[in-house]
Amino acid sequence: MHVTVTGATGLVGSRLVQRLLARGDQVTVLSRDAERARQALGAVEAHAWDPTAGPPPAVAIEGRDAIVNLAGETVNQRWSDEAKARIRDSRVETTRQLVAAIAAIDDPSARPGTLVNGSASGYYGDTGEAEVREDQPPASDDFLAEMAAAWEAQAHTAAGLGLRVAIVRTGLVLAAHGGALPVIAKPLRSGLGGWIGNGRQYVPWIHLDDEVGLQLAALDHPTFEGPVNAAAPEAVTNKAFTKAIGRVIHRPVLVPAPAFALRAALGERAQLVTDSSRMVPGRAAELGYVFAHPRLDEALEDLLG
Repeated sequence: MHVTVTGATGLVGSRLVQRLLARGDQVTVLSRDAERARQALGAVEAHAWDPTAGPPPAVAIEGRDAIVNLAGETVNQRWSDEAKARIRDSRVETTRQLVAAIAAIDDPSARPGTLVNGSASGYYGDTGEAEVREDQPPASDDFLAEMAAAWEAQAHTAAGLGLRVAIVRTGLVLAAHGGALPVIAKPLRSGLGGWIGNGRQYVPWIHLDDEVGLQLAALDHPTFEGPVNAAAPEAVTNKAFTKAIGRVIHRPVLVPAPAFALRAALGERAQLVTDSSRMVPGRAAELGYVFAHPRLDEALEDLLG
């Protein structure tokens, strides 16, 4: 298989590229800095692309079997109006330009057959203790939900060009190096930190290996189509999640971090840690995906132990 990947130098994208190369696939990457991407990723074909300047070069799209679109600026930054516009455009506009490049390929047989597109648990908004499956509609009046819905809508336009479109709605990706887990664990190792507020909000977590495993399954299996929740089967609250980290690193977690203080410090961005999403991997189970790390304690032992 020959796969084009955007967002290939990020936490998830770089692991995906490693897995694709290890199993013998050819990989093309689209990056603002093609040379840096080549140096970081190894045996890939890399092409420069600035999504704000228009569609990607046709040479990076035409004749490929599939595209995995993971491009997107981090949401973990102060949400000024300017930052929110950049965060949104880095997903929605980038996807629009990518689909435009596919549409510009005159020969339908030269178009990729599959688009695996990123999305996020933020699509659902704050849903409390209710289990959330893929047929749940997006939240309204919520920046993350509106952005995710628009992002997915752009990806789905590729179906009109004959592509199979799979949307991977991702929760909190846990990795040993990079992402949120080392940041959360650091103060806990020093005996500081704690769960957020009352700790009852659900954290839709997933091990990096399973995040990439679901993307590979979406590439390989024609039954993977539409939205797929990328969250482990074991649902945990923020308090349980934080205490589990404490168990693995052998540190007690005894007190909460006040939610009001986080809201004061982070502003609107605090919803990243105060909103609840009990996201259930319903479609993954229906489609036969077997999680490598279905239980939190084992996943954390693998990453932090």
